[in-house]
Amino acid sequence: MNLNIAPRGWNSWDCYGASVCEDTVRQNAEFMAKHLKQYGYEYIVVDIQWYEPTAENHSYHPFTELCMDEFSRLIPAENRFPSSKGGKGFAPLADYVHSLGLKFGIHIMRGIPRQAVHRNTALLGTERTARQIAKTASICSWNTDMYGVDPAQEGAKEYYESIFRLYAEWGVDFIKCDDIAREMPHEETELILLSNALKSCGRDMVLSLSPGPALPEKAELYKQTANMWRITDDFWDNWDQLYDMFSRAQVWSCHTGAGHWPDADMLPVGPILQDYDKSNRTRFTKDEQITMMTLWSIFRSPLMIGGEMTGFDDFTLALLTNENILKMHESARHSHQVWRREIDGKEHILWTADSAEGGRYVAVFNCGETESKITVPLSDLELFGTYQGQELWSGNTLSVHSAISASLPAHGAKAYYLAPCTN
Repeated sequence: MNLNIAPRGWNSWDCYGASVCEDTVRQNAEFMAKHLKQYGYEYIVVDIQWYEPTAENHSYHPFTELCMDEFSRLIPAENRFPSSKGGKGFAPLADYVHSLGLKFGIHIMRGIPRQAVHRNTALLGTERTARQIAKTASICSWNTDMYGVDPAQEGAKEYYESIFRLYAEWGVDFIKCDDIAREMPHEETELILLSNALKSCGRDMVLSLSPGPALPEKAELYKQTANMWRITDDFWDNWDQLYDMFSRAQVWSCHTGAGHWPDADMLPVGPILQDYDKSNRTRFTKDEQITMMTLWSIFRSPLMIGGEMTGFDDFTLALLTNENILKMHESARHSHQVWRREIDGKEHILWTADSAEGGRYVAVFNCGETESKITVPLSDLELFGTYQGQELWSGNTLSVHSAISASLPAHGAKAYYLAPCTN
């Protein structure tokens, strides 16, 4: 498992909520293998309630019947994932994703099914039962599927070890664990228990924590227990949320590094909310999408696609596969905001990062409502002399003597790579 680069992949939530089915997952995996794998996208992640037979959109059916085995472990709903029949679980689907050269992931909720607790079902590897390890006062505020697990109870460790052993048998490579990132310290001990169980399961898996906002004062705990953690609640396609992400990225930029990645959430691009209306597409303008991809890449957030990939247009595919921008995502180091200023009534933001291969990355953003010219003196970047550069989105080369100047559309961005002249 190479986590020197923040993970890149696809997650089913933005399109299908809780209702994604096997055929859709396979189709998106095939698209990724054909069009995106060569650009480092590799994870195919099935989001919430794959164990709920009647799931139909981004809403949940409270206290509904879930698919569960005899050891209190949730299993795929066979009507939605027919290859799981006969106790195979997600193994056949994971095998198919792996056959395409990709990796397979699933969403889970922290805790143990309420259904298991109410029925007092067995746990694998212990004489204890579901009711004896449950923390029934620890519940999710927006989903009724689970109770928390009390790490102090005998049998809690065995329960978590049993679910991760099952996921390892299925061939899972990525776990998105929900209802665990923003309620610290209430679930802190459960996070540690869960993380230890994953690490001991015998298979490498990325652990991603949701939802946000994660707590900056717990950054070191997240680094020790997980690989990704959400710095925001669900991120959707509106400018206000994108604008807010600049502040969040500024706070968290010092915590990015190999194996641990503050997560700005999925990229809601292309067709989204397909469970409600097949004609829905992102409301972001093209310039806003460029701003989003630029910020996510210089900040080094994971790049998890939210749109229905088989419906991508040329612009969306080009947005996600710009090799210069993806190189910045891979090679940026010590990323940080340099300044944030209001000039002539328009807000400009400047970010920079060192390149692991030498040179410097620079990203400029116009958060104003009209086109604006932005000038960045090299001295603001603590650079002096003459630099050869490239604007990453266009590929255009430039020579920079004292400043970078650019005209940016409303909510637009440009990104540059600068290297000192050698003659």
